[in-house]
Amino acid sequence: MYVADSRAGTSAHGAVRPPAGRRRAAVAPTVLALGTVSLVTDVSSEMVTAVLPLYLVSGLGLSPLGFGLLDGVYNGFSALVRLVGGHFADRGGGRHKWVAGLGYGISAVCKPLLLVAHSLTPIGIVLAADRTGKGLRTAPRDALISLSSTPDTRGRAFGVHRAMDTAGALLGPLVAFWILRATVDGYDAVFTVSFCVAAVGVLVLVLFVPGGRGAPAVGQRPTLRAAFALLRRRDLRRITVCALLLGLATVSDSFVYLLLQRRLGVPDRWFALLPLGTAAAFLLLAVPLGRLADRVGRWTVFLAGHGALLAGYGLLLGSWRGPALPWLVLALHGCFYAATDGVLMAAACDSVPEGLRSSGLAVVQTGQALTRFACSLLFGAAWTVWGDRAALAGAAVALVGCGAFALTLRPKGAVAA
Repeated sequence: MYVADSRAGTSAHGAVRPPAGRRRAAVAPTVLALGTVSLVTDVSSEMVTAVLPLYLVSGLGLSPLGFGLLDGVYNGFSALVRLVGGHFADRGGGRHKWVAGLGYGISAVCKPLLLVAHSLTPIGIVLAADRTGKGLRTAPRDALISLSSTPDTRGRAFGVHRAMDTAGALLGPLVAFWILRATVDGYDAVFTVSFCVAAVGVLVLVLFVPGGRGAPAVGQRPTLRAAFALLRRRDLRRITVCALLLGLATVSDSFVYLLLQRRLGVPDRWFALLPLGTAAAFLLLAVPLGRLADRVGRWTVFLAGHGALLAGYGLLLGSWRGPALPWLVLALHGCFYAATDGVLMAAACDSVPEGLRSSGLAVVQTGQALTRFACSLLFGAAWTVWGDRAALAGAAVALVGCGAFALTLRPKGAVAA
């Protein structure tokens, strides 16, 4: 980790640059601070995510279609506000931290509201508000990461952040599991502790993440029209199109865990531990795959990650039920995220100017979130009408088709520098 001195430069957005001729040995302090915020926040959010499918389906008796609707809201509603968050973060050149902080704060407040929501409509409203917070914070946070990194180290920077984020995802289900076993009103206790942890994450952001200072880059006016105009750039347009198509065939995490539970007959009390397998693989592979993407090409690693997801679908569809099945499926699921989540943002940064960095990333994130929202709705409906295996087979076929098309596109900005 480099330490800035009087010779170090500062970008228009307040991101510290290493001095000329000085080699950056590791990721910037801003990345580490944001990683800490994400780690703490993910402990909170994954506590809820780990128990939510079981709480809704078994506790409240929702059908797969009803759960698919809520899951789509939970994962896709943020798409409606990501552009807004990106736009306001870019305006003035120094609002990335505070827009992100607003998003973290909204999500924290939503956690205790789950204590009083016991039917489809109020739960949907709470989850929509929670995802609004996520939508506001995601693009400004990723913009801060990219602005604090050099083009040839962005893959590693995003990998380090995602690894720290995933460490929280690993701890969250463990805390939820312990609370469910140690308390009588387990779900209420999970939601209460989740709020307390989320509040700590907001405090860490306010105290330790540096705020940007300065004005937008000359000649760049941060407007929503300018953000969408970035799609005229061939590389960014191709990246966005592929993210949309592949998102249509990405079954949500919750459905993957429900499929595993039904396939193997996992008892309800162990359900909250299933996300640990995904989180562990993500944690171990995020940094190595981020560095690999910097060297061999981000596009190659991104598409290979979807190949891992397809292999996981194949294992769930097959007839083999050996004891290693859940470990293999969850490992492939985590590998998929490690090879795609931060890598996609690192690739998109190459085609987005600094003055529109937050807005440009929000365009890509918005498209991906909308298609994943559609996938949750379609998968839930297909499960209700034709059953879980037919629904997953359809998703696998769609992933093959979308992946084949994505292979024909190779944005220059997605390859190693």
